[in-house]
Amino acid sequence: MKKTIALVLCILLLAAVMVGCGNKTEGNAANNTAAEKVLNFGLEAFSDGLINPMNQTNTAWNCMRYGVGECLFKFSDSMIPEPWLAESVAHNDDYTVWTITIRNGIKFSNGTDLTATKVKESFEWNKAEGPNGTAGPNKYLSFDAQIEANDSARTVTITLPKADDNLPGKLANPIMEIVDVTGTTDFDYNIIGTGPYMVKEAKPRVGYTMVKNPYYYETVPYDTVNIIFLNLEAKASALQSGQVDLVENVSIPSNIALINADANLKYDSAPGVRTGFTWMNMDEGRPLNDKVLRQAILMAIDNETISNSNTIGGMYKAGFSVLPSNLDYGYNNLNNPYKYDLDAAKKLLTDNGYTYDGDKLMKDGKQVTLVYYSYDGRLLNEMTESHVLYLTALGIKIDLKESTSGDCWDQMGAGNFDLCNNNWTTVGTGDPTDFMKNWWGESSVTDTNFSRYQNDEYDALFAEFMSNFDTAARKEIMQKMQQILIDDAVAIIDGYWSSSFAYNTKTVSSAHIHTADYYWLTNEIKPVA
Repeated sequence: MKKTIALVLCILLLAAVMVGCGNKTEGNAANNTAAEKVLNFGLEAFSDGLINPMNQTNTAWNCMRYGVGECLFKFSDSMIPEPWLAESVAHNDDYTVWTITIRNGIKFSNGTDLTATKVKESFEWNKAEGPNGTAGPNKYLSFDAQIEANDSARTVTITLPKADDNLPGKLANPIMEIVDVTGTTDFDYNIIGTGPYMVKEAKPRVGYTMVKNPYYYETVPYDTVNIIFLNLEAKASALQSGQVDLVENVSIPSNIALINADANLKYDSAPGVRTGFTWMNMDEGRPLNDKVLRQAILMAIDNETISNSNTIGGMYKAGFSVLPSNLDYGYNNLNNPYKYDLDAAKKLLTDNGYTYDGDKLMKDGKQVTLVYYSYDGRLLNEMTESHVLYLTALGIKIDLKESTSGDCWDQMGAGNFDLCNNNWTTVGTGDPTDFMKNWWGESSVTDTNFSRYQNDEYDALFAEFMSNFDTAARKEIMQKMQQILIDDAVAIIDGYWSSSFAYNTKTVSSAHIHTADYYWLTNEIKPVA
């Protein structure tokens, strides 16, 4: 019922927005053959659509996804960081001093030149404003780093407090996008960046009117882009009705089937680097502090069947490690000891102090009950509901709480959960270091190690991984770390998510979704000639 109401409200809101824009597909086709090129882009509003990179991770991503912000480096579809606003990069032998040469001729959307000093100012703003939000820019560039700008040489020299061989990857994260901090007056809704588009008007919780950045260093295909916030259920219907030309991440299988059946629509997907997984709270006193219970849960859930069901429709590729199988970290060499076997799961429990009262799993005279949080997006609620069916068959009572992403974060930070389903980018800086910190014993339990997990062998390997710059050795270490997490049954793995675009071929000639989930509104999206 709640989804139906949300869909109706979203359609009404979309209609109101489009009246203001004055464009449907037919009108857009006419506009795009005349002087003005207009794109109507429907997308999901994360964190109410704010674009302040220092507010939180989602708002930093919004800034880049909406075509406003750019970084010194950009990820290829192989997740290799390549120069973007940078022209080149060099480092000393021990990876503590990095010299980045800034591209010549780049301007911000207000006409201000991008200089080495402007880059330094942006990083210093991160340091000043980062503590006021949750984005955590210090994870990507230490606040103790020394930064020197030489405008005549167009170089920024960064001296790190400790060696880091992946600084370009970290500076490619949207949190590190370069902002004209002296030229920006509205950091929540009108960041001044170097991207192909800039904000003309922000409509909080509704969308944005974006216009071409007149100073962009490459051709910008559209004069105006209307960003229209849509919920998951409304994306496909808005595209099919012609109210939008392009949408991101249509993930309802039946909607994808309708798009693929329409000769005027195209669905473009890319193997992603996101893992859907359910955190297990292993804090002392919580039920999942017991490894046996965690092991039984993994044995009781048939991930292959769930992934291939009509509900999930293959949007998740089934797997058993926290890192996606398409990454080069030894997935095929890993061992899964918890293949689906409900009878074996029940026997494991009864062999280790659990009993059954009919179909109820009992411990210390009470039915085992778990608080399970989830939220709407990337089929997480649907995946969670499937888990609940399997866990109920195991005899566990589930207190299901389908909430919001923000509430889920709050509950995990406070430890008020047993299970919580999420979907994370695993190599947000080009390697999995930051993601694997989620199970590092030294990570904060309030914003990173939500599982309250501790394994001395894992921690020692992680420390070795962070200090070893040999590629082959790092891959071997990461394989060992994954196997420890698998053996310790630290998470229910939903699977590996693919990102997508869907667009109307009558109005849009090309729109490619990238492996990195950062690059949505780019100058690669072009109208039909």
